[in-house]
Amino acid sequence: MPNDLLTRIPASRVPVINAATGIMTREWYRYLFNLFTLAGSGQSNSAASSSTGQDLAPLYTPQLEDNRHGSFYDTTTQSAAVINTAYPITFNSTDITDGVYIGTPTSRIYVDRINTYNFQFSAQLNKSSASSKHVYIWYRVNGVNAANSAGKVNLSGNDAAVIAAWNYVIKLNAGDYFELVWSTDDTGCKIEAFGASAPVPAIPSVILTVTDNIN
Repeated sequence: MPNDLLTRIPASRVPVINAATGIMTREWYRYLFNLFTLAGSGQSNSAASSSTGQDLAPLYTPQLEDNRHGSFYDTTTQSAAVINTAYPITFNSTDITDGVYIGTPTSRIYVDRINTYNFQFSAQLNKSSASSKHVYIWYRVNGVNAANSAGKVNLSGNDAAVIAAWNYVIKLNAGDYFELVWSTDDTGCKIEAFGASAPVPAIPSVILTVTDNIN
């Protein structure tokens, strides 16, 4: 096959990266591979040297990592005004973000790419009353409760404090959003934040980390 056909640049409408897989498209792979072959396949030889003006080192092309991820937390205490009512958990701070971000309202965590995501949270639960009460936590996708996703936490004793923490593995499309939701049978139960008190740093009311590196 003539060299001009082997090295013809793909049409501008052909993307370099397949948005669905994150991998180089076949057309661009063939083009770059043919250039690599014609240049001597990474070997130092007279033909390659004469065409490039220099020796070619062996080509190393690792798969580029482009994992989506985010880390978020909230520095305010979140309360329930009414018992047995669903309240989305909000976030007011971002540690790191790449393709995963807080939306509006701030309970919504959006993703910009189709993938399987691991959502892991911890919530600082506290209760002021002495009697035993309960907090329920679950998640929604695009505003719809996820079936079989709730957890129940028992708070027993005056000023009881419990960390609720577990994770969800969810397949999402680009533009979907995730929400943590909670409810309680006592308005004395809170998702509470605490300021720093030496030697202990501040305690956020809730922390959420999101990764897509499980595929």
